[in-house]
Amino acid sequence: MSKLTDFISSMESKTEIGYGLIRIFLGMALLIRGWMIVSNPSSIIELGVERESFLWVSLAGIAHLIGGGLLGLGFLTRLGALIQIPILFSVTFFVYAQNKLMMGGQSLELAALVLFLLFVYLIFGAGSLSVSDYYSNKKT
Repeated sequence: MSKLTDFISSMESKTEIGYGLIRIFLGMALLIRGWMIVSNPSSIIELGVERESFLWVSLAGIAHLIGGGLLGLGFLTRLGALIQIPILFSVTFFVYAQNKLMMGGQSLELAALVLFLLFVYLIFGAGSLSVSDYYSNKKT
């Protein structure tokens, strides 16, 4: 039990690692979502997206690929978050706005959480566990 307590105590001073791991997970999840959209365009129509909206959903998939990759790497993190924010804002307030909280699928809650995290990374940047931080520390 003392080893667990020691481990937890040592991690409390390393919150930047947790911040970076959340960014990496968020970026990879968005990248995977983008890949799923781009690699199987017919699935977009099967989900009930009208043909007129197909172009916008495809562009959202590309934005998820690019923005998610940037977030995951921690390279141009603010740009990666900024690319994603209009998409998640639209999804949260227009697509899922008619859903109530605690409904099946939890789409509204998840979209709002991702939108919130994107704003956090837009404001605060990538943190220490990132490509940007690695190269900025290498110069000094």
